[in-house]
Order: sequence, then C-alpha cells, then structure tokens
Amino acid sequence: MVISGRGSHEIADSVERSIITGDMGPGTALPPIRDLAGTLRVNATTVATAYRLLRDRGLVETAGRRGTRVRAQHATAPREAGPRPVRPGTHDAASGNPDPRLLPDLGPALAAVAARRSGRHPLYDTPPVGTELLSVAREVFGADGVPADEVTVTSGALDAIDRLLRSGVRPGDAVALEDPGWHSELDLVASLGLKRLAVEVDDEGMLPGELAKVLRSGARAVIVTNRAQNPVGSVLSAERAAALRAELAEHQQVLTIEDDHGFGFVAEAFHCLAGATRRWAVVRTAAKGYGPDLRLGLVAGDPVTVDRMRAGHRLGPGWVSHVLQETFAELWRSRAVDPVRVDADYAKRRTALIRALREHKIPAFGRSGVNVWVRVPDEAVAVARLMGSGWAVTPGSRFRTDTAPGIRVTISNLDTGDMPGLADAVADAVNAAGPHV
Repeated sequence: MVISGRGSHEIADSVERSIITGDMGPGTALPPIRDLAGTLRVNATTVATAYRLLRDRGLVETAGRRGTRVRAQHATAPREAGPRPVRPGTHDAASGNPDPRLLPDLGPALAAVAARRSGRHPLYDTPPVGTELLSVAREVFGADGVPADEVTVTSGALDAIDRLLRSGVRPGDAVALEDPGWHSELDLVASLGLKRLAVEVDDEGMLPGELAKVLRSGARAVIVTNRAQNPVGSVLSAERAAALRAELAEHQQVLTIEDDHGFGFVAEAFHCLAGATRRWAVVRTAAKGYGPDLRLGLVAGDPVTVDRMRAGHRLGPGWVSHVLQETFAELWRSRAVDPVRVDADYAKRRTALIRALREHKIPAFGRSGVNVWVRVPDEAVAVARLMGSGWAVTPGSRFRTDTAPGIRVTISNLDTGDMPGLADAVADAVNAAGPHV
C-alpha cells in the first residue's frame, strides 16, 4: 500500500485511487495519522484533514481503536450488482417493477395537458411547483392528515431522500434504516458518507424498542416506510405509529423521513409520524402506482426542511418538468388510478404465494406491495437453484444488514396460477440449502 502527496487533497486522492483500483480492499486499515505524517514528512494535521475528506466522500470510516479503515462498501459501489437480465423462458420474480397491466394509460392525460397549453411554454422564471399540482399535493397529503402548508416536488422518492439527507445531516452522522430495507436507500446513505444503523422490521414496520436503541446511540435521521415496505411488505399500523412517535418525541432534533412507497397502489390506511420531531418530511412518489417513468415525488415537511430542499434544487435542475407535474395532476383529478382495485389484485397474488409456501412450512412475509420476503438458510444456493428451475428472484443480501438470510420474490409479473409451482421450486431450493430458518 503506497500513499503519496504533500497536501491533504493530494493524500486523499492517492488513497481514493488505491481504493477504486482495488489496491486497498474493504477493511484495509490506513496508517495511524502520526505514522503517515512521518512517512510523508508532513504535518499530522494535514493527514487528519485528508482522512476527513475521505470520510466525507464515504470511502473510509473511523472505527475507534481499530483506527481508520476502508469501508466495506464505499460510496462508488452498490451493495451488489443489480439483478441480471432475466433470460428467455425464465419467470421474472426479481425486477421489482409494478405490473404494467395495472398502470394507467398516460396518453389521455398527456393529450389533455397539451390541449390546455395551446402553445404556452413555462419559462425559467415560472414557479417551480405549478399551481394545479400544488393544489393536488395538498389534497393528497391533507386526506391523510399530513400538514401540507409547505410542499415541494422532486424527481421521485430517491431524489427527495437524497436532497433531504444532503441538507439535513452531515457526513459521518448516523441514519436509522429499516432492516431488511430498500437497497437504494442503503446505497444512498453509504454514498453520502453516513453511518447506517439497522432497525429490525416486522409486519407492522420498525420495532419501537430497536428504534429507541439507535436513537440513544446518536442517530441524526430516521427513514421509515409507511406501506409496501421493500422487501418485507410491512404496513405501519396505528398502534406502531403511535409507539414510534413516542420514541421520536424524545429526540426532537432528529430528521424523520417517511417514504410512503405505497402511495397510489396500496389501500391500507396511512399512519404517519409527521410532527413527532421538529424536522420531518413525508415523501410520496408516483412510480409504483402511476408508472416508473412518471418521475415525480411530492414532499411535505416542516418549513425549514422544505426550504433547504428548495434551495438545493434551485442550485441544480431548478424544477421538475411542468409537463410531468400537469400530467400527474390530470391523472389524479380524473381518478385514472384506483388504489383499492390495484391493491386487491396484488393482494391475491401475494396471498396465493404465502399460502402455498406455508404448506411447505416456509416462513414468508408480504402484507402489502409487490414483494414477498422468504426466509432461506442459504441465499446463494436458493437463488441459483431457483434460476435453474426457471425462476429469477433477488438475493436478500442486497437488502439486509443484520437480519437473517432471505430472498425477495416480486409477484407483479406473475399470476395466481404461477404460485403453486413457484412455492414448490422455493421448497426444493430451501431443502437443498439445509434446514429451514
């Protein structure tokens, strides 16, 4: 391991280059600050600054007496490679996409928007959130009791969470995340140089006792999924929401981010945490209910949090396409999506798979959404065995931090008639891997 440079940026760039090229693997210990300063013949403060720059970039972490080490997953790398393309003849239970048959036709809404515009073109000085969408957003949030005095718009849920974290916490801060949880959030937190604190979930969401532990240990932000939690399918119940609010109330400076992943395709009641802390935001995305290409996220929050997001947005893209804003408003006003009908359709498929798996005495979870979480003794064996029998699923390692192994099965590209065969294949894969977990 060769580290070079005279200034802090040169030293940090040298280490980063070694990490990217693989010369320094995950867990590699960097030299103690004073030792490296002596080797490079620079001031110890220069090396300390270089190490701070590396932490800010999400490349290294300080582990107490173990010193500074290369992160197990650095900022430029995902937790694992994404799902491979599903080969012909294989059932796709891996992609995580919604069922295209349940998405609305965007044609009529786009045509209505075009007709109303009649040559009108929003220009650079147009307000970033259109009047019509602002009205719809307040309806969307107000219907579930979410305060919507302050609202903004982003290019989807992940864009919103990214902006919230960038403006609300600092590199090195700790963020409480669901375990298992959405792999994109896990990757995002790592890329921002933030520390991940895992909070176990069950069918009703985060466990209050586990949240209390990480809050006491110094978590500066919490990300909670209200419905259709990915990958477990949890739904935050009224009782669980009340318990989580009580824990959060003891930590008023924590940023609470709610990802209402189930908006538009889950009929379960929405129970929110908004206002439990001084800093909060509720994010709703149109992706799963209206279509992934409708890159639109609605965000309601406290005045300071929303203002910070707006400021950051102004310095970047400035606004989200008004064509998308007006299209979503048109879809909402025309009731192009019926969440009750969509939810019932997905529920039939989830329930059919879970029941079939229970006949094999295999534990599975999926109260809402498009995924079923199946516990397995060995993910690699289960995934390979299922692929061999014509079923593509996603390994649980992409979602897990501390919880037991599992696989995520997406049901949106399957029909109820597929479930007995899939359950038989899962049982075969589990039996090949060892005793049930």
